[in-house]
Amino acid sequence: MLSPKFSAIFGPWRQSELYANWGRGFHSNDARGTTIKVDPTNTATAVDPVKPLVRSTGYELGLRSKPLEGWQTSAAVWRLDIDSELLFVGDAGITEPSRPSKRYGVEWNNLYSVNSWLAFDADLSWSHARFSKSDPAGDYIPGAVTATANLGATIDGLGPWFGAFRLRYFGPRPLTEDNSVKSDSSTLANMRIGYRLDRRTTVALDVFNLFDRKVNDIEYWYESQLRNEAAPVNDRHYHPAESRSYRLTVTHRF
Repeated sequence: MLSPKFSAIFGPWRQSELYANWGRGFHSNDARGTTIKVDPTNTATAVDPVKPLVRSTGYELGLRSKPLEGWQTSAAVWRLDIDSELLFVGDAGITEPSRPSKRYGVEWNNLYSVNSWLAFDADLSWSHARFSKSDPAGDYIPGAVTATANLGATIDGLGPWFGAFRLRYFGPRPLTEDNSVKSDSSTLANMRIGYRLDRRTTVALDVFNLFDRKVNDIEYWYESQLRNEAAPVNDRHYHPAESRSYRLTVTHRF
């Protein structure tokens, strides 16, 4: 399977350049699905095997620039066509191939070095993901996040001290193909502070989930049945984010 790539860069003009990318690639399906012949839960039911490799085609048009001293920024619009989406089935703990899809979106990445010891970065993205083959069940892709943000501040070179603060945001995403059920958004913050004892030894303290937010890392929607329920019911299933935690690291280079 050939995966040709093409890239063109125009510039630079005034610390800026335009670029365009095109390429073909693939993702691999669950290898068990390539040899399956019967349903493992019901051996009387025949199952068609899936293709081991699925084609995808990507397009990207962007701009890279240094508009101000110390500020590096890039913005891009992109599109991705996939011949078959690979979806995770939460109740079975497996992945399964699904319909072809089209995705497009915008990404904006920034790094601003204020001085020799302080820098800020911000990565923002928005995407639109839909199945390209219509179905009465709906055209939304379960688990496809629409908006994300990753913001941070880094301190280094300020004497022996160093540190960082990071904020991560995941927007709501559809849990069903008709978009009738959505996940909640989540925002988590992490922090690090460290001290260099000498050229070889450093001590650092990391604080994860700094504000002890009660959010979910993972959410799914599928049928399940508790002991007191007469029949399976559709419900939300999730894995909560870990509460505030700490990690102390001592590093020595020999």
